[in-house]
Amino acid sequence: MIDALIPTVGVVTDIRIDTPDVKTFRVVTPDGKKAFDHMPGQCAMLSIPGVGEAMFSITSSPTNTEYMEFSIKKCGCLTDWLHRMDVGQQILIRGPYGNGFPVETTFKGKDMLFIAGGIGLAPLRSVINYCRHYRENYGKIDIVYGARSSADLVDYNEIITEWVGDTDTNVHLTIDRPEDSWDGHVGFVPNFVKELGFTTDKIVILCGPPIMIKFTLAGLKEMGYVDTQVFTTMEMKMKCGIGKCGRCNIGSKYVCKDGPVFSFDQLSELPDEY
Repeated sequence: MIDALIPTVGVVTDIRIDTPDVKTFRVVTPDGKKAFDHMPGQCAMLSIPGVGEAMFSITSSPTNTEYMEFSIKKCGCLTDWLHRMDVGQQILIRGPYGNGFPVETTFKGKDMLFIAGGIGLAPLRSVINYCRHYRENYGKIDIVYGARSSADLVDYNEIITEWVGDTDTNVHLTIDRPEDSWDGHVGFVPNFVKELGFTTDKIVILCGPPIMIKFTLAGLKEMGYVDTQVFTTMEMKMKCGIGKCGRCNIGSKYVCKDGPVFSFDQLSELPDEY
């Protein structure tokens, strides 16, 4: 844990524009290596001295041993600075923080259903690519992903060129409103999930705006899913990462120490403040 508290210099080696307000940053140490190992779902603290620091999901898979990536939505002071950075500039990075998805225990051997909305795909990308890398350890993979518009679909190129066409993998994309150039599904994610009518023998990983999570979870329960089958990540509530500042406290839990990955049966035991 001591190492996770010590910042190291990170060099931004690539910046990809995903959507009008989301960029993906590729980060290595000054000697060109990955800063530290992590598991899918864990987070890192990124900081710019004199500007601020914040916790972000590590969106690249642990199976990528060369670098880490962070898909970051422009939504405040620090993220505004990050979005104005150029390749070659430096930041500070420390981690990893929190727990990860139980990819080696609960998920192993199971069919997987990933459901994401908007920037909610970013924390799921790590576990999706982990499952793709160790494909023989998992059953069928279904990915349901929606955004406000086609321009707001994060990692769209990777989805189309790599995920679509994978063995025993189905990708279901949707946008909120019709577009002349879009010939795919149109509609909100919760309704789309019910339309697709998945069997209830899957593990579900759900991430997106709170209102999407609320209605998607209700729809899953109507379909016959139970809380123990459904997992989410709550990294947006994390601040210090070590259980000291209290921002992420929910009842008896600290998201940064007990999460950010939770099953919904764990969340059902907590006060309705998340």
